[in-house]
Amino acid sequence: MGFFNNQSKNDMELPASKRIDSNKAAQEKRLNLSLDDNIQYVKNMLGHSSDIVIREIQIGAGEKFKAGIFYTDGLTDLQSVQKFIIESLMPSIPNTELNPNVSSPDKILQVVKDQILTVGAIKDVSEFGSLTTALLSGDVILLLDGCTQGFIIGMRGWKDRAVTESTTETVIRGPKEGFTECIRTNTALIRRKIKDSNLWLTTKSIGRVTKTDVSIMYIKGIANDKIVEEVHRRLDRIDIDSILESGYIEELIQEKTYTPFPTLYHSERPDVIAAELLEGKVAILVDGTPIVLVVPALFISFIQAAEDYYTRADISTLIRMLRFLCIFISLLGPSLYIAITTFHQEMLPTQLLIGLAAQREGVPFTAFIEAVMMEVTFEILREAGLRMPKAIAQAVSIVGTLVIGTAAVEAGIISAAMVIVVALTGIASFVLPAFDMSMTFRMLRFPLMILAASFGLFGIIVGIFALVLHLCSLRSFGVPYLSPFAPFNLEEQKDTIFRFPRWAMLTRPRLINKNNIVREQSNHSEPTRDNAGG
Repeated sequence: MGFFNNQSKNDMELPASKRIDSNKAAQEKRLNLSLDDNIQYVKNMLGHSSDIVIREIQIGAGEKFKAGIFYTDGLTDLQSVQKFIIESLMPSIPNTELNPNVSSPDKILQVVKDQILTVGAIKDVSEFGSLTTALLSGDVILLLDGCTQGFIIGMRGWKDRAVTESTTETVIRGPKEGFTECIRTNTALIRRKIKDSNLWLTTKSIGRVTKTDVSIMYIKGIANDKIVEEVHRRLDRIDIDSILESGYIEELIQEKTYTPFPTLYHSERPDVIAAELLEGKVAILVDGTPIVLVVPALFISFIQAAEDYYTRADISTLIRMLRFLCIFISLLGPSLYIAITTFHQEMLPTQLLIGLAAQREGVPFTAFIEAVMMEVTFEILREAGLRMPKAIAQAVSIVGTLVIGTAAVEAGIISAAMVIVVALTGIASFVLPAFDMSMTFRMLRFPLMILAASFGLFGIIVGIFALVLHLCSLRSFGVPYLSPFAPFNLEEQKDTIFRFPRWAMLTRPRLINKNNIVREQSNHSEPTRDNAGG
């Protein structure tokens, strides 16, 4: 006992790099023959944590053998441990007595595995590193005195959130279920959508401390093999202490380009991820978060919504056009107002110009200062509405906006037209389905306002040109970010601004998928009066 305490004390006095090497050596240490030594080692390794339960029992009908059962309280299904392990191994149950002719501990262990344990998931373990990882993941460890090998028995049973409706991606028509924080629940939700043997899943453990499960899911034969290999390579390259959310993975594997635009798409809806997998993309699931990443990501993906494919093609097309209009309003609304009222008043009708001049007569600030003040105020109110308790957030946001806007106009600080422009811009930014892209346009709004205040419409045009050139230079896992707009592909415009009928979208995107292009056979024919029922 004193040896272990002294060892822990000496480890604390080592430098950080040497402590990591020492911990790594401890993780790679193999199990001892003595069960007592193994129990003591596990206790010291885990700091005698009170939630680690170690149960010692005697097994065997003839010669008794001492066995140890390890599990973590709160992460393991206790009823299953009692019913399928302890009761099965106790010699007082006649139906589970071991063969008295088997006297070797190794043979006893094999009989336990083959004849006694009535559980499905059993793996061998011979190192303390694998043992502690499985133990702290909710699995049960079974060790036998006199054996340098044990079992990892899958009996995870922690409390997790039930499958509920997504709160960030709401739809009127379509599935209501959303991902949860449990990675196994999430993979099951996707497999319910795609019941195909080519839907492959690979799981890695990332994070030296957290050892978070990260899964890669794709459809073999549809996904591009080079993209799958690149995803594996970038994930294997990660060397970090902790992965607590998929945002960690997103930052570590995205393109090393300074850009405000998201180059990885994410969603918390199983139907969206299933649709992306069927396009030939790769999904990355992280344990502990309902947000699933998708690569490669295209600019057009952030403008589309799940409901676009559940309603008629004409309605979906109209809504997409509305979204693109809202993008321009969200990005250029204040900038155009500043440029026109400051440099290009001749573009306005005379009556409107006279009205704006009358409104601004008592305002002491320029249009640019007005816009900045109102935009910053609007962002503060929006952020406050997100962080406040839900019971009062909506009321405070609405009342705060009305009171501040009305008081600012009556005090002569802000013109009424500027309040209208900023309010319309803020509302337009909420139309975009993807919050990340909405945040990007909110950020880019301010540089364009500066260009408009400095150079008028000429500055806005230069800013738009620079923005388009930047977008054309971006790639996501080797795929051009603006495809199929740039490079332009006429055939793939069927699912961009317009949404063609389902029977017209016969092929998958060619820049993403090169293995299996055709998704539907062209056998559509217009219904006649006879075969349509009259």
